[in-house]
Amino acid sequence: MTISTFVLPRTIIYGENALDHLGTLTGKRAALVTGGSSMKRMGFLDRARTLLEHAGFECMIIDNVEPNPSVTTVRRGAKEMLAFQPDWIVAIGGGSAIDAAKVMWCFYEHPQLDFQDIIPVGSMPPLRNKARFIAIPSTSGSGSEITAFSVITDTESHIKYPIVAADMVPDIAILDPRIPATMPAHITAYTGMDVLTHALEAYVSTAATSFTDPYALEAVHLVFEHLETAYLQPDNLTARYHMHNASALAGIAFTNASLGLVHSMAHKLGGEFGITHGLANAIMLPYVIQYNGLFTDKYRQLEKRLGIGSLIDAINDLNCRLNIPRTMKDCREVVMEEKQYNTVLDRMSGNAFADPCTLTNPGKPTVEDVKSLYQHVYYGD
Repeated sequence: MTISTFVLPRTIIYGENALDHLGTLTGKRAALVTGGSSMKRMGFLDRARTLLEHAGFECMIIDNVEPNPSVTTVRRGAKEMLAFQPDWIVAIGGGSAIDAAKVMWCFYEHPQLDFQDIIPVGSMPPLRNKARFIAIPSTSGSGSEITAFSVITDTESHIKYPIVAADMVPDIAILDPRIPATMPAHITAYTGMDVLTHALEAYVSTAATSFTDPYALEAVHLVFEHLETAYLQPDNLTARYHMHNASALAGIAFTNASLGLVHSMAHKLGGEFGITHGLANAIMLPYVIQYNGLFTDKYRQLEKRLGIGSLIDAINDLNCRLNIPRTMKDCREVVMEEKQYNTVLDRMSGNAFADPCTLTNPGKPTVEDVKSLYQHVYYGD
């Protein structure tokens, strides 16, 4: 029997108006990191800044983090932090903004590092030498607000790298359901299916334990119970509350148990084509479950717990109700032509096989297995 470790996030503030907790902080300077314009447009960025300024902080804003944050973006943010010297870093926005802010934090505290230095799991040096970190998610999906994970894209190699370091778990996660209530319906769908993928991959992970399973199971239950309502009724704060909590619960599960082949493959698809991560996960999930079902009986255990006949059918039905296509060739979010897809197929397959998430996938897929799955996901056969 091997020795395992289970780590809980430091502090979670959750519920309606949880954002107001920013007004209780003490410090001198805060750097707010955000994505495009949604947090500004909806007033949440200004609200966060006002709360911090009333608490005595001088604030700066680092914005325009792209949907797939790049090495260039995190270097830019770290440079701005080095000039400003914040003692708090506050990431407010989607998973991309939080992921980028985590690695900005690393390079702010350790500017001598190269990106390649932090790619190996656990290679990041200790943080909190200069600043502490708060994550305020605007989407109920990535779980980045309470995990030790960040995903950063090397735009030159077209590879998404999952960065894993225990110190990147935020000091405080603020889960305010009013914030995701402003999300467009399709973003609610994609991020919600990301939650489901996190929970299911953590549940069947080879590193899953009796500590991680309860968090994964509760997240799965909450998604099936509340995602469609949040999609159809964006102002339903009860559904938003449960989906926001589900995202964090799934994050607790996968930051301890890791993930699997759905994420390995989605990372590489995102790097090659720019497809939204949650959408890629949603399309691939049924195909990978069918493959993984050859190596684990935990899906059948889950079906009994949920009282359903087929998990794959339940996911396909949910995807259909959320207007998510069944195949990559039917995906309209990005251009993914057959010739281009097949041109990069070998490269994607090799890179997905080498992704750290593959290590904890049920069974031991080969590069050819991954390639076959990519083909099934594209054509649907």
